[in-house]
Amino acid sequence: MFQILRHPMMAIVTFFLASAEVSAWQPAAGPLASRWAREVSPTNVLPEYPRPQLVRKAWTNLNGLWQYAVRPAQEGQPKSWDGDILVPFAIESTLSGVKKAVQPTERLWYRRTFTPAVLAKKDRLLLHFGAVDWECRVWVNGKEVGLHTGGYDSFTFDISEAIGNHTGESELVVAVSDPTDTGTQPRGKQVLKPHGIYYTAVTGIWQTVWLEPVPATHIRSLHIVPDIDRGLVRVKVEATGDAAAQVEVLDGKNLVVEKQGRAGQEIELPIPGAKLWSPDDPHLYDLRVRLSQAGKPIDAVSSYFGMRKIEVRKDSEGFNRLWLNNKVVFQYGPLDQGWWPDGLYTAPTDAALKFDIEFTKRFGMNMARKHVKIEPDRWYYWCDKLGLLVWQDMPSGEAHQSPASQANYRRELQAMIVGCWNHPSIVMWVPFNEGWGQHDTAEVAAWVKQLDPTRPVNESSGWNDAGSGDISDMHNYPGPGTRKPEWHRACVLGEFGGLGLPVSGHTWQKEKNWGYVSYANSKELTDAYVDLLARMRPLIRQGLSAAVYTQTTDCEIEVNGLITYDREQVKMDEPRSSEAARKLYLSPPTEFVLAAANNDGRQMWRFTLTRPADRWEQADFDDHEWNTGRSGFGTNGTPHASVRTEWNTPEIWLRRTFQVDTLPNEFQLLLTIHHDEDAEVYLNGTLVRTLKGHTQHYQPILLDTAASKLLRKGNNSIAVHCRQTTGGQYIDVGLSALVETPAPQ
Repeated sequence: MFQILRHPMMAIVTFFLASAEVSAWQPAAGPLASRWAREVSPTNVLPEYPRPQLVRKAWTNLNGLWQYAVRPAQEGQPKSWDGDILVPFAIESTLSGVKKAVQPTERLWYRRTFTPAVLAKKDRLLLHFGAVDWECRVWVNGKEVGLHTGGYDSFTFDISEAIGNHTGESELVVAVSDPTDTGTQPRGKQVLKPHGIYYTAVTGIWQTVWLEPVPATHIRSLHIVPDIDRGLVRVKVEATGDAAAQVEVLDGKNLVVEKQGRAGQEIELPIPGAKLWSPDDPHLYDLRVRLSQAGKPIDAVSSYFGMRKIEVRKDSEGFNRLWLNNKVVFQYGPLDQGWWPDGLYTAPTDAALKFDIEFTKRFGMNMARKHVKIEPDRWYYWCDKLGLLVWQDMPSGEAHQSPASQANYRRELQAMIVGCWNHPSIVMWVPFNEGWGQHDTAEVAAWVKQLDPTRPVNESSGWNDAGSGDISDMHNYPGPGTRKPEWHRACVLGEFGGLGLPVSGHTWQKEKNWGYVSYANSKELTDAYVDLLARMRPLIRQGLSAAVYTQTTDCEIEVNGLITYDREQVKMDEPRSSEAARKLYLSPPTEFVLAAANNDGRQMWRFTLTRPADRWEQADFDDHEWNTGRSGFGTNGTPHASVRTEWNTPEIWLRRTFQVDTLPNEFQLLLTIHHDEDAEVYLNGTLVRTLKGHTQHYQPILLDTAASKLLRKGNNSIAVHCRQTTGGQYIDVGLSALVETPAPQ
């Protein structure tokens, strides 16, 4: 049965009328909403301080109701407005109160007034935007204060001159244009016409807007680099002018160390007996940073950091692995899209952001791959605080062919790395995904490594592999699978799973929902998920270092989430699923290869292309008149196949014998097979597996107890029948016995 997280919601209209504010604002009608939507109102919209790693006490939140208008792009500032919009929710979202698409030929305008605080002499007033998609031009009191392009990075304008001696209310006007999927800019999964794995466009302001008074010389940013091997942390205080910088490290209320230096210069602070940050113990140290000139304090911020180290290097068996704090840690977690049915790119509340991370950890996962989206700082803050490793994708476009679009891609990629640098949770950069906008891969991977030598670089998750970076990443649905071990890179499974189950009453649309593989109920889905993870464990011993399951939640018409899009129902049995995940961190089972597959070409089989006599699958069948050939069998050009014996007829029958000298007391048989298309596999004359369709890679399949009992000491036989109807064709089979390895002490 599904796990119900709370009572089903009332109808959305009734839901919000019950908590209506004095304002006439209401969310727009939509197909689905999360429980946190009821907490959103014009006077209570994302009130938390938006920048947890550079905190000042004085600030003003500008989230709330603004005026908006949508006009042709060639027109200037509107003389009248279309209505109110709730910032920072994108205009296409229901929580904006508008739910209207903006075309590439149009411009979205915003307007609001505010009363700035009285500034001390020489102080400055900064206007911060968490993120605006995509091109943003800003005016204050009729004076243009800045232009920014980029849909994911934060930016700041100094509006002090525009405020000047202006008394009373000031006017803030913002104009936004966004080509969405008609352009080449990074935009992730946004499209004007949502379908399949692509979702509703996000236009305009989608993160917090806020004001901050600062002194003329003030702290602009911190650059933090932990070094656990030397037991220290390096902190560079970037400021707008020359000043002394005092840095204090605190562990709770206890002062660990303090040191003074100059702004712009790196300050080394020793951390005796450092407590390391990890998913099991996400310990964070606090930072207090003060600026002074001539001994007079002028600015102060608070921050935090984690002492942790991430790298790729070889283990004792020669496999490249992901090492966290000088220990091999298998990383497993979901593909996390970061979408919401009511806020699209923007979670309704901070508690909603936190929920997704807590839910991921509850499912036994220690990592999430943030998929072609960059989140607000507070999402990473919760990952830092709760202990979730993050692979950070660069949002992609469909093409980056022109020099201008490639230059813009690099500008936005660099902004992502600089903006997210200090988060200990982020342990990998992923510049490209599945060939989307992929270009100059090796050069880009090397450039990212130069920008940040402290984290592994996954050059491209899935599809087009240039052999560069620190990671070899394959996608395999439903999987699992792994590439062959490499000398200089760790092998990971960047996407697998995609097991689908629509839950009535909790889908984006009533019919025609989509998943890579569909199941009828929660038990079937759980069984398939647990089986996937069990079959992945032997791959860890073969060099697999991490895996990413698709996906955290359903997203629009995709129904392959662990939980429904509205976060209302967990679709699998949680105890069974989390237990299966936690087994991935144990020592993988020992594998005794009985009859190898995987393209080694050493295995000789008897085969025939004409229908054989009855009982052909039996161990005592006489196959001496059959042909002999090396595996695998198929046609050249079949994807991911190594053909050593040509097979181009509709059917093939295969047989081989193998010797077993000793049998463990307890073991489980693992079938490894690459089939294109339908196949039946027999062990000692008994059918042990029937497989439909085709695979693009070798698949590990755990056989049941009854099949394992068929194995015997002495001579054994495998027999295979494979059929082909269209396209490429291929068959190769192997068999192993798995013995559980005792857990490390």
